[in-house]
Amino acid sequence: MFTKRRIFALIFDTTFICLSLCLAFLLRFDFSIPPQQLELFKECLLVVMIVKPLVFIATGFYNSLWRYASVQDAVEIGKGVTIASFIAVFAVFFLREFTPVPRSIFVLDWILLLAFLTTSRLIWRIIRETYVVNKSTEGPRTLIVGAGEAGSLLLKEIRRQPHASYQVCGFVDDDPEKKGMRLHGVPVLGATRQLKSLISAHEVEDVIIAMPSADGKALRSIMDSCKNANVTFKTLPSIGELIDGTLTISQIKNVEIDDLLGREPVVLDRELIGSYLNKKRVLVSGAGGSIGSEICRQVALFGPEKLILLDQAETPLYAIEKELIARFPELRIMPLIADVRDRDKVMAAFEEFEPEVVFHAAAYKHVPMMEYNPGQAILNNVFGSRNIADAAHRFKVRNMVMISTDKAVNPTNVMGATKRAAEIYIQALSRTSSTKFTTVRFGNVLGSNGSVIPLFKEQIAKGGPVTVTDKRIIRYFMTIPEATQLVLQAGSMGSGSEVLVLDMGDPVRIIDLAEELIRLSGLTPYEDIDIVVTGLRPGEKLFEELLIDGEGILPTTHEKIKVLAPVTLDIEPIRQELEILYAAARSNSVDQLIESLKRLVPEFKPSYSFIGQAPPTFQRVRPDLFPPSPSRKVLPMRKN
Repeated sequence: MFTKRRIFALIFDTTFICLSLCLAFLLRFDFSIPPQQLELFKECLLVVMIVKPLVFIATGFYNSLWRYASVQDAVEIGKGVTIASFIAVFAVFFLREFTPVPRSIFVLDWILLLAFLTTSRLIWRIIRETYVVNKSTEGPRTLIVGAGEAGSLLLKEIRRQPHASYQVCGFVDDDPEKKGMRLHGVPVLGATRQLKSLISAHEVEDVIIAMPSADGKALRSIMDSCKNANVTFKTLPSIGELIDGTLTISQIKNVEIDDLLGREPVVLDRELIGSYLNKKRVLVSGAGGSIGSEICRQVALFGPEKLILLDQAETPLYAIEKELIARFPELRIMPLIADVRDRDKVMAAFEEFEPEVVFHAAAYKHVPMMEYNPGQAILNNVFGSRNIADAAHRFKVRNMVMISTDKAVNPTNVMGATKRAAEIYIQALSRTSSTKFTTVRFGNVLGSNGSVIPLFKEQIAKGGPVTVTDKRIIRYFMTIPEATQLVLQAGSMGSGSEVLVLDMGDPVRIIDLAEELIRLSGLTPYEDIDIVVTGLRPGEKLFEELLIDGEGILPTTHEKIKVLAPVTLDIEPIRQELEILYAAARSNSVDQLIESLKRLVPEFKPSYSFIGQAPPTFQRVRPDLFPPSPSRKVLPMRKN
C-alpha cells in the first residue's frame, strides 16, 4: 500500500532518475550534446522514466524506513539500481534494434543514480537526527557508561525516537584512548572513577549502564557512584539478548541481582545442539515449571518437529503453551497433563507421541517441605524419574537428559537424597540401554520457583524484615537462561551414563545477596530494612557441593561443563532396594523409607533423627502440635 510518504519518495527518486541520465549525457559529450544524439537522449529518457520506477516498486524499494537508513539499505539500493539499469539498457538496445550506442552513458548513469539515491537517504537521516528528533529537550540529561558497541546501539536508538526519552550529554568509559573522543558526535567525558564528579558537573539526572558483559564488581562500583550522586541508574539486557545487534528503548531496565553476579555469557555449539534437536520430537517433563518452561523456550529455537509439554499443573502448562504458540506459530506443540508418578500414563504418552529426545525437569525441590513430606518426595523424585527413564528405555528414545542438583551430593535432606537415588538408577539403567542417558547437576537458579530472590523481594515490598537462615550460608547461583542453555549443550555431549556438572562460578553468601537486593530497591540494609537470622531450616546445609568423594572430574569440549568419571553400577540390587523404598513410601512408613534411602544412597546423612521427632523448625513454628511427651511418636508429616 502506497502512503503519502512513499509516493513522495517515488517522485523524489524519479527526479533523480531523470537528473542522473541528463548529467550522464552531458558528461559524456563535454556538456554539449551533438544534434544527432538528441534522438538517443529522448529515447533513453523515456525508457528510464518508465522502467526504473517500476523496477524500484517491484523490488520493494519503498518498504524500508528512511529514518533507519543503514549500510544494509545502501546495499539494497545498489541491487535495485543495478537491476533497473540492466533492464533499461536492454530496453534501449531492443528499441534501437541493437544498433551501437555510447556505452559509457549507461555506466555514468548507474554511478550517478546510485550516488543520488544513497546520499539523499543519508542526508534525510542526518537532518532528522540533528534537527527533528534532537530538538526536543524534554528527556532527562543522561550519561551512558560504556562507549562500545552497546553504547553506540543505544545512542542510535535514542536518536531514532520521535520524542526524546533521554538527552545524552556524554559517555563514560575506562579506555584511556577514548577519552576526549566523540561517538556519533557525543563526547567521552572520562572514566567510571570520575562518574560522581561528572554527574555533578553536567547536571545529569539518569545514568544508563551500556556494558552487557561487565562483571558484578564493576556494576557495584558504578551503582555506588550513582547512589552517592543521588541519580537513577539503569542497564541494558545481557550480551546474549543483544546478540542479534538490535536494541530498543523498552529493553532498558533496572539493575537486577543477576546483573551483579557478573556471569559471563554462555557460548553454545549451536550446530551440535541442532544436530540432536532439529526436526526431532522432543518431550519436556515439568514443562510448566521455571526450569522446564525455559528449556521449552530454548528447544523451540532449534526447530524441533514437535514439542510435547508434560506437566500435572494445568495453569502453568497453559501459560507456557500460550507463550510458545505466540512466539513460534509454526511449531507443533502438544500440551499433555500427566503426573510422572502415573507409570501407565507415562508409558502411554511415550507410546503415542514417540519422543526422540526427553528433558526430565519434573521434581519436588523445596527442601524443608520435602522434609515434612518424605514419602511424596520419594514417589515423585525417585519413582517419577524411574518411570520417565524406563519409558525412554522401552521406547528407544535417542537422548534423555535428567536435571539434578548439587543437593544430591552428600545429601543431608530428603530432597537431595531422592535426586541422588534417581541419578544412581539412571546410571545403572544406561549400562543396558540403547538410550543415551545424561544427568546434569547444577546449583541454585536465580528466579526459579522456590528461589530466595522472590522471597526477599516480597519481604522488602512489605517493609521487611528480610529473613536469612544463617550468616555463614553460601550458595552457587546461575541464571535460568544460562542453566537451560548449558543443559541443552550437555545433552549433545557424551556417550551415555555420564553425570555432567555445570560450572557454577564462585559461591555467594546469601546475606550479601539480601543486602544487595535491598540496595537495588533504593533502601539501606539494617536502617530502612532489617535482616533477621532465623536459623537453618530442616535439611539445610551451610554450603553445597558438586562432587561426591571418589567422583573424579574431567574436562569436556565445553569450558563450562565437566564430566564425572564413570561409575559401574549393577541395576538388579538397585531395583530390589527400590521395591522396598516404594512400599515404605506408599505406606508412609517414615522410619522404613529413611533406612531404605540410606541403603540406596550411602552418603545420605539426615541432619536430625526422623524417628519420633518432627523437623526442628516445624517444632519451633507450631509448638502446640508437639507437646513435650516422651511417649508420643510424631512423624514428619503435617496432618490437617
